[in-house]
Amino acid sequence: MLLELAWPRHPRSIPRSQRWPANLGLILLNSLCVKLLFPITTLALASWVKHQQWGLFNQLQLSAWLLVPVCVVLLDLAIYWQHRLFHALPWLWRVHRMHHVDPDYDVSLGLRFHPIEIVLSMLIKLGLIILLGVPVLAVFLFEVVLNAMAMFNHSNLKLPLKLDALLRKLVVTPDMHRVHHSQHYQEHNANYGFNLAVWDRFFRTYVAQPKDGHDKLKFGLSHWPNAKDNRQLKGLLSLPFRSANK
Repeated sequence: MLLELAWPRHPRSIPRSQRWPANLGLILLNSLCVKLLFPITTLALASWVKHQQWGLFNQLQLSAWLLVPVCVVLLDLAIYWQHRLFHALPWLWRVHRMHHVDPDYDVSLGLRFHPIEIVLSMLIKLGLIILLGVPVLAVFLFEVVLNAMAMFNHSNLKLPLKLDALLRKLVVTPDMHRVHHSQHYQEHNANYGFNLAVWDRFFRTYVAQPKDGHDKLKFGLSHWPNAKDNRQLKGLLSLPFRSANK
């Protein structure tokens, strides 16, 4: 947040005072939903699965130095495909599009997701922990990295071009993910990764730069250009159940 204040990538089109109350309200609401709806955390479940010796990796008995990074990478791959599914399936897209309708781009967008998506994502993670037998340390590292990287690559931070080119060989940078929030259909259906940049290249969903350039890049969804309530908490929560601008 401080870095994007010091080195912004693009000028703001909407003041924080008009966007952040709803965005931060969603973050608070999502945290409450997880606490109230799930009787067990991902870390607690991983510990219980280990005790029960459930899951693939608990049967293989791999060394921790190998198992932890393998599980972190597999969880990241799962998040990549989860993200693609939320774009590909119409009923999931109705939920996920709330993340895309924001007409501006900054660090607050990194945690701005509909509560339904948060619940579905949590169920997927819990299922993977049981299926794979993911160790506690791998779950902890993945959660920390996922949240940190989500805020980093959604930030309005201007990195030197050489540094961006170097970093995106390994991880998703703000410039790389910013393309994903373009109004152009081909671009917001690209660059799905949150952590590792390799998945988009490997599965051929990588777009290096927006065709209009970063200075002229328009964020949001073109068919939702001026929705009056897409910056209000009530409007955002009802967005999956409405048509454009209604």
